[in-house]
Amino acid sequence: MFEFSTVIDMTGEQKGTVLVTGGAGYIGSHTVVSLLEAGYGVVALDNFTNSVNSAKNESVALKRVEEITGKKVHFYRCDLLDKDAVERVFKTHRIDSVIHFAALKAVGESMTNPLLYYKNNMIGMINLLEVMDSLGIYKMVFSSSCTVYGEPERLPITEENPTGNVTNVYGRTKYFIEEMLKDAVRADPKWNIIALRYFNPVGAHKSGRIGEDPTKQFTNLMPYISQVAIGKKDVLTIFGNDYDTPDGTGVRDYVHVMDLASGHVAALHHLDKEHLGLKMYNLGTGKGISVMELIQTFERVNKVKIPYVIQERRAGDISSMYANATLAETELGWKAVHSVDEMCEDFWRWQTMNPNGYKTDQANGHH
Repeated sequence: MFEFSTVIDMTGEQKGTVLVTGGAGYIGSHTVVSLLEAGYGVVALDNFTNSVNSAKNESVALKRVEEITGKKVHFYRCDLLDKDAVERVFKTHRIDSVIHFAALKAVGESMTNPLLYYKNNMIGMINLLEVMDSLGIYKMVFSSSCTVYGEPERLPITEENPTGNVTNVYGRTKYFIEEMLKDAVRADPKWNIIALRYFNPVGAHKSGRIGEDPTKQFTNLMPYISQVAIGKKDVLTIFGNDYDTPDGTGVRDYVHVMDLASGHVAALHHLDKEHLGLKMYNLGTGKGISVMELIQTFERVNKVKIPYVIQERRAGDISSMYANATLAETELGWKAVHSVDEMCEDFWRWQTMNPNGYKTDQANGHH
Protein backbone atom coordinates (compact mmCIF):
# COMPACT_ATOMS: atom_id res chain seq x y z
CA MET A 1 0.00 0.00 0.00
CA PHE A 2 1.25 3.49 -0.76
CA GLU A 3 1.39 6.41 1.57
CA PHE A 4 1.58 9.73 -0.16
CA SER A 5 2.81 12.24 2.34
CA THR A 6 3.41 15.43 0.45
CA VAL A 7 4.40 18.23 2.72
CA ILE A 8 3.63 21.85 1.99
CA ASP A 9 5.86 24.37 3.70
CA MET A 10 4.94 27.89 4.72
CA THR A 11 5.68 29.32 1.29
CA GLY A 12 3.13 26.87 -0.13
CA GLU A 13 5.91 25.11 -1.96
CA GLN A 14 5.72 21.32 -1.89
CA LYS A 15 8.67 19.53 -0.37
CA GLY A 16 9.27 15.88 -1.10
CA THR A 17 9.83 12.88 1.12
CA VAL A 18 13.38 11.98 2.07
CA LEU A 19 14.57 8.51 3.03
CA VAL A 20 17.23 8.82 5.74
CA THR A 21 19.37 5.70 6.19
CA GLY A 22 21.02 5.46 9.60
CA GLY A 23 18.35 7.90 10.74
CA ALA A 24 18.46 6.76 14.37
CA GLY A 25 22.15 7.57 14.69
CA TYR A 26 23.87 10.67 16.02
CA ILE A 27 24.11 12.79 12.87
CA GLY A 28 21.06 11.12 11.31
CA SER A 29 18.67 12.01 14.14
CA HIS A 30 19.82 15.65 14.25
CA THR A 31 19.46 15.94 10.48
CA VAL A 32 15.91 14.55 10.69
CA VAL A 33 15.05 17.47 13.01
CA SER A 34 16.33 19.97 10.42
CA LEU A 35 14.55 18.20 7.55
CA LEU A 36 11.21 18.21 9.37
CA GLU A 37 11.65 21.84 10.33
CA ALA A 38 12.44 22.65 6.67
CA GLY A 39 9.18 21.03 5.59
CA TYR A 40 10.35 17.70 4.21
CA GLY A 41 8.57 14.43 4.94
CA VAL A 42 10.91 11.85 6.49
CA VAL A 43 11.10 8.07 6.28
CA ALA A 44 13.99 6.69 8.35
CA LEU A 45 15.62 3.32 8.54
CA ASP A 46 18.28 1.91 10.85
CA ASN A 47 19.53 -1.51 11.94
CA PHE A 48 20.54 -0.28 15.45
CA THR A 49 24.21 -1.18 15.09
CA ASN A 50 25.22 2.29 16.26
CA SER A 51 22.01 3.44 17.92
CA VAL A 52 19.65 2.50 20.73
CA ASN A 53 16.30 0.83 20.21
CA SER A 54 13.39 0.47 22.60
CA ALA A 55 11.73 -2.80 23.54
CA LYS A 56 9.25 -2.17 20.71
CA ASN A 57 12.01 -1.86 18.11
CA GLU A 58 11.47 1.84 17.80
CA SER A 59 14.25 4.38 17.80
CA VAL A 60 14.38 6.23 21.11
CA ALA A 61 16.16 9.15 19.39
CA LEU A 62 13.53 9.46 16.65
CA LYS A 63 10.66 9.33 19.16
CA ARG A 64 12.30 12.34 20.79
CA VAL A 65 12.74 13.99 17.40
CA GLU A 66 8.96 13.72 16.99
CA GLU A 67 8.56 15.42 20.39
CA ILE A 68 10.98 18.21 19.45
CA THR A 69 9.35 18.92 16.07
CA GLY A 70 5.75 17.82 16.66
CA LYS A 71 5.99 15.91 13.37
CA LYS A 72 5.85 12.25 12.42
CA VAL A 73 8.82 10.14 11.33
CA HIS A 74 8.01 6.87 9.54
CA PHE A 75 10.58 4.46 10.95
CA TYR A 76 11.66 0.98 9.83
CA ARG A 77 14.15 -1.36 11.43
CA CYS A 78 16.00 -2.45 8.32
CA ASP A 79 19.50 -3.47 7.27
CA LEU A 80 20.87 -2.25 3.93
CA LEU A 81 22.42 -5.68 3.38
CA ASP A 82 18.84 -7.01 3.13
CA LYS A 83 17.99 -5.66 -0.31
CA ASP A 84 14.41 -6.97 -0.32
CA ALA A 85 13.65 -5.19 2.95
CA VAL A 86 15.11 -1.97 1.56
CA GLU A 87 12.95 -2.29 -1.54
CA ARG A 88 9.84 -2.80 0.61
CA VAL A 89 10.46 0.49 2.41
CA PHE A 90 10.80 2.31 -0.92
CA LYS A 91 7.62 0.72 -2.20
CA THR A 92 5.62 1.68 0.90
CA HIS A 93 6.34 5.40 0.47
CA ARG A 94 6.86 7.74 -2.42
CA ILE A 95 10.49 8.66 -1.84
CA ASP A 96 11.95 11.64 -3.72
CA SER A 97 15.51 11.60 -2.44
CA VAL A 98 17.85 9.77 -0.08
CA ILE A 99 20.28 10.94 2.58
CA HIS A 100 22.65 8.04 3.22
CA PHE A 101 24.30 7.97 6.68
CA ALA A 102 24.14 4.25 7.47
CA ALA A 103 27.67 2.88 7.92
CA LEU A 104 29.97 1.30 10.46
CA LYS A 105 32.27 4.06 11.63
CA ALA A 106 34.70 3.03 14.41
CA VAL A 107 38.23 3.55 13.10
CA GLY A 108 39.86 1.07 15.51
CA GLU A 109 37.32 -1.66 14.85
CA SER A 110 37.70 -1.15 11.09
CA MET A 111 41.41 -2.03 11.40
CA THR A 112 40.74 -5.27 13.32
CA ASN A 113 37.69 -6.33 11.29
CA PRO A 114 38.19 -4.90 7.80
CA LEU A 115 35.92 -7.34 5.93
CA LEU A 116 32.96 -6.44 8.12
CA TYR A 117 33.50 -2.78 7.19
CA TYR A 118 33.90 -3.45 3.48
CA LYS A 119 30.85 -5.71 3.42
CA ASN A 120 28.57 -3.43 5.39
CA ASN A 121 29.57 -0.05 3.97
CA MET A 122 30.19 -0.98 0.33
CA ILE A 123 27.48 -3.57 -0.27
CA GLY A 124 24.96 -1.50 1.70
CA MET A 125 25.61 1.39 -0.68
CA ILE A 126 25.43 -0.84 -3.78
CA ASN A 127 22.07 -2.27 -2.68
CA LEU A 128 20.74 1.21 -2.02
CA LEU A 129 21.84 2.53 -5.43
CA GLU A 130 20.39 -0.50 -7.24
CA VAL A 131 17.01 -0.13 -5.52
CA MET A 132 16.96 3.62 -6.23
CA ASP A 133 17.86 3.04 -9.86
CA SER A 134 15.16 0.40 -10.30
CA LEU A 135 12.56 2.88 -9.01
CA GLY A 136 13.86 5.91 -10.91
CA ILE A 137 15.09 7.84 -7.86
CA TYR A 138 18.39 9.59 -8.56
CA LYS A 139 18.84 12.27 -5.88
CA MET A 140 21.17 11.45 -3.00
CA VAL A 141 23.22 13.17 -0.31
CA PHE A 142 26.03 10.86 0.80
CA SER A 143 27.71 11.07 4.17
CA SER A 144 31.42 11.01 3.35
CA SER A 145 34.31 12.06 5.56
CA CYS A 146 37.44 14.17 5.69
CA THR A 147 39.31 10.88 6.26
CA VAL A 148 39.33 10.45 2.45
CA TYR A 149 42.11 13.08 2.34
CA GLY A 150 44.56 11.07 4.45
CA GLU A 151 47.46 13.10 5.89
CA PRO A 152 47.07 16.43 4.08
CA GLU A 153 50.11 18.02 2.43
CA ARG A 154 48.66 21.49 2.83
CA LEU A 155 46.06 23.17 5.01
CA PRO A 156 43.30 24.15 5.02
CA ILE A 157 41.91 21.30 2.95
CA THR A 158 39.91 22.19 -0.14
CA GLU A 159 37.85 19.75 -2.18
CA GLU A 160 40.73 19.77 -4.70
CA ASN A 161 43.10 18.07 -2.24
CA PRO A 162 44.03 14.60 -3.44
CA THR A 163 42.05 11.73 -1.93
CA GLY A 164 42.80 8.03 -1.51
CA ASN A 165 45.96 7.92 0.58
CA VAL A 166 43.77 6.94 3.53
CA THR A 167 45.19 5.79 6.87
CA ASN A 168 42.37 3.47 8.05
CA VAL A 169 39.82 1.00 6.69
CA TYR A 170 36.76 3.02 7.73
CA GLY A 171 38.10 5.97 5.70
CA ARG A 172 38.93 3.68 2.78
CA THR A 173 35.31 2.53 2.59
CA LYS A 174 34.27 6.20 2.24
CA TYR A 175 36.95 6.75 -0.41
CA PHE A 176 35.95 3.63 -2.38
CA ILE A 177 32.29 4.66 -2.26
CA GLU A 178 33.18 8.11 -3.62
CA GLU A 179 35.06 6.42 -6.47
CA MET A 180 32.12 4.08 -7.06
CA LEU A 181 29.77 7.08 -7.25
CA LYS A 182 32.06 8.74 -9.83
CA ASP A 183 31.80 5.63 -11.99
CA ALA A 184 28.03 5.30 -11.52
CA VAL A 185 27.50 8.94 -12.53
CA ARG A 186 29.80 8.56 -15.54
CA ALA A 187 27.81 5.52 -16.68
CA ASP A 188 24.40 7.06 -16.04
CA PRO A 189 24.10 10.86 -16.03
CA LYS A 190 20.64 10.68 -14.41
CA TRP A 191 22.28 10.49 -10.97
CA ASN A 192 22.32 13.72 -8.98
CA ILE A 193 24.52 13.23 -5.92
CA ILE A 194 26.29 15.38 -3.36
CA ALA A 195 28.95 13.81 -1.14
CA LEU A 196 29.52 15.78 2.04
CA ARG A 197 32.96 15.35 3.57
CA TYR A 198 32.49 16.18 7.21
CA PHE A 199 35.14 17.11 9.64
CA ASN A 200 34.60 16.31 13.35
CA PRO A 201 30.95 16.40 14.46
CA VAL A 202 30.31 17.38 18.09
CA GLY A 203 27.61 18.99 20.22
CA ALA A 204 23.92 18.12 20.48
CA HIS A 205 20.47 19.61 19.91
CA LYS A 206 19.93 22.53 22.27
CA SER A 207 16.87 20.85 23.85
CA GLY A 208 19.21 18.28 25.43
CA ARG A 209 16.78 15.58 24.25
CA ILE A 210 18.95 14.08 21.53
CA GLY A 211 22.72 13.73 21.32
CA GLU A 212 25.57 11.32 20.80
CA ASP A 213 25.14 7.98 22.55
CA PRO A 214 27.89 5.65 21.34
CA THR A 215 26.88 1.98 21.57
CA LYS A 216 30.41 0.65 20.99
CA GLN A 217 33.81 1.32 22.50
CA PHE A 218 34.47 4.85 21.37
CA THR A 219 37.47 7.14 21.28
CA ASN A 220 35.68 10.27 20.07
CA LEU A 221 37.03 13.14 22.10
CA MET A 222 33.87 15.02 23.10
CA PRO A 223 31.89 12.03 24.50
CA TYR A 224 35.07 10.95 26.26
CA ILE A 225 35.58 14.37 27.87
CA SER A 226 31.93 14.32 28.94
CA GLN A 227 32.14 10.88 30.50
CA VAL A 228 35.16 11.97 32.51
CA ALA A 229 33.42 15.18 33.59
CA ILE A 230 30.34 13.27 34.74
CA GLY A 231 32.45 10.68 36.59
CA LYS A 232 31.79 7.64 34.39
CA LYS A 233 35.45 7.49 33.41
CA ASP A 234 38.32 8.41 35.69
CA VAL A 235 40.63 10.16 33.32
CA LEU A 236 40.88 11.32 29.72
CA THR A 237 43.66 9.85 27.61
CA ILE A 238 45.34 12.25 25.21
CA PHE A 239 47.15 10.35 22.49
CA GLY A 240 50.33 12.24 21.68
CA ASN A 241 51.49 15.71 22.75
CA ASP A 242 54.50 15.89 20.48
CA TYR A 243 52.75 16.76 17.23
CA ASP A 244 53.92 19.71 15.18
CA THR A 245 51.07 21.91 16.44
CA PRO A 246 51.03 24.99 18.72
CA ASP A 247 50.57 22.96 21.92
CA GLY A 248 51.72 19.54 20.69
CA THR A 249 48.25 17.96 20.67
CA GLY A 250 46.35 17.00 17.51
CA VAL A 251 44.36 19.70 15.73
CA ARG A 252 40.91 19.00 14.25
CA ASP A 253 38.04 20.95 12.76
CA TYR A 254 35.12 20.43 15.16
CA VAL A 255 31.74 21.26 13.70
CA HIS A 256 28.44 21.46 15.59
CA VAL A 257 26.10 18.61 14.68
CA MET A 258 23.23 21.06 14.05
CA ASP A 259 25.46 22.87 11.53
CA LEU A 260 26.06 19.53 9.83
CA ALA A 261 22.32 18.90 9.87
CA SER A 262 21.61 22.21 8.14
CA GLY A 263 24.35 21.32 5.63
CA HIS A 264 22.35 18.27 4.54
CA VAL A 265 19.21 20.36 4.09
CA ALA A 266 21.24 22.89 2.06
CA ALA A 267 22.62 20.06 -0.10
CA LEU A 268 19.12 18.70 -0.69
CA HIS A 269 17.83 22.17 -1.68
CA HIS A 270 20.69 22.40 -4.14
CA LEU A 271 19.89 19.01 -5.70
CA ASP A 272 16.23 20.05 -5.98
CA LYS A 273 17.27 23.11 -7.98
CA GLU A 274 20.19 21.90 -10.04
CA HIS A 275 21.55 18.81 -11.76
CA LEU A 276 25.15 18.29 -10.64
CA GLY A 277 25.99 14.69 -11.49
CA LEU A 278 28.33 14.25 -8.52
CA LYS A 279 29.77 17.03 -6.41
CA MET A 280 31.85 16.95 -3.21
CA TYR A 281 31.69 19.55 -0.43
CA ASN A 282 33.62 19.95 2.80
CA LEU A 283 31.54 20.66 5.89
CA GLY A 284 33.68 22.19 8.62
CA THR A 285 34.22 25.51 10.35
CA GLY A 286 37.55 26.21 8.66
CA LYS A 287 39.24 26.56 12.06
CA GLY A 288 41.51 24.02 13.71
CA ILE A 289 41.08 23.41 17.45
CA SER A 290 43.64 21.39 19.39
CA VAL A 291 42.70 18.60 21.80
CA MET A 292 44.03 20.74 24.65
CA GLU A 293 41.99 23.78 23.58
CA LEU A 294 38.83 21.70 23.41
CA ILE A 295 39.41 20.34 26.92
CA GLN A 296 40.07 23.81 28.32
CA THR A 297 36.99 25.27 26.60
CA PHE A 298 34.85 22.43 27.96
CA GLU A 299 36.17 23.06 31.49
CA ARG A 300 35.62 26.80 31.28
CA VAL A 301 32.15 26.75 29.71
CA ASN A 302 30.73 23.97 31.88
CA LYS A 303 32.69 24.71 35.08
CA VAL A 304 34.03 21.16 35.38
CA LYS A 305 37.49 19.61 35.75
CA ILE A 306 38.85 17.10 33.24
CA PRO A 307 41.81 15.11 34.59
CA TYR A 308 43.93 13.71 31.75
CA VAL A 309 46.99 11.59 31.02
CA ILE A 310 49.25 11.75 27.99
CA GLN A 311 50.02 8.57 26.08
CA GLU A 312 51.85 7.63 22.90
CA ARG A 313 50.36 8.67 19.57
CA ARG A 314 48.00 6.14 18.02
CA ALA A 315 48.88 4.48 14.73
CA GLY A 316 47.01 6.10 11.85
CA ASP A 317 46.38 9.40 13.63
CA ILE A 318 47.43 12.57 11.86
CA SER A 319 48.59 15.84 13.37
CA SER A 320 46.38 18.53 11.84
CA MET A 321 43.24 18.57 9.82
CA TYR A 322 40.89 21.44 9.11
CA ALA A 323 38.63 22.44 6.27
CA ASN A 324 38.39 25.17 3.78
CA ALA A 325 34.58 25.25 3.59
CA THR A 326 34.29 28.14 1.12
CA LEU A 327 32.80 26.00 -1.64
CA ALA A 328 29.84 24.94 0.51
CA GLU A 329 29.31 28.59 1.44
CA THR A 330 29.38 29.92 -2.14
CA GLU A 331 27.45 27.06 -3.81
CA LEU A 332 25.17 25.68 -1.08
CA GLY A 333 24.76 28.89 0.87
CA TRP A 334 25.86 26.99 3.98
CA LYS A 335 28.11 28.13 6.78
CA ALA A 336 28.84 26.75 10.25
CA VAL A 337 27.39 29.21 12.76
CA HIS A 338 27.83 27.51 16.15
CA SER A 339 30.88 28.32 18.26
CA VAL A 340 33.14 25.91 20.14
CA ASP A 341 31.62 27.24 23.38
CA GLU A 342 28.19 26.18 22.13
CA MET A 343 29.46 22.76 21.06
CA CYS A 344 30.76 22.16 24.60
CA GLU A 345 27.71 23.63 26.31
CA ASP A 346 25.19 21.68 24.20
CA PHE A 347 27.03 18.40 24.56
CA TRP A 348 27.25 18.80 28.34
CA ARG A 349 23.54 19.65 28.58
CA TRP A 350 22.73 16.41 26.72
CA GLN A 351 25.16 14.44 28.90
CA THR A 352 23.85 15.77 32.22
CA MET A 353 20.19 15.38 31.21
CA ASN A 354 20.89 11.85 29.96
CA PRO A 355 23.73 10.44 32.06
CA ASN A 356 23.11 6.98 30.61
CA GLY A 357 22.31 8.18 27.10
CA TYR A 358 19.08 6.79 25.69
CA LYS A 359 19.31 3.59 27.73
CA THR A 360 17.09 4.91 30.51
CA ASP A 361 14.20 5.06 28.03
CA GLN A 362 15.02 1.60 26.86
CA ALA A 363 14.89 0.13 30.34
CA ASN A 364 11.63 1.75 31.38
CA GLY A 365 10.00 1.14 28.05
CA HIS A 366 9.18 4.89 27.93
CA HIS A 367 8.74 6.48 24.56
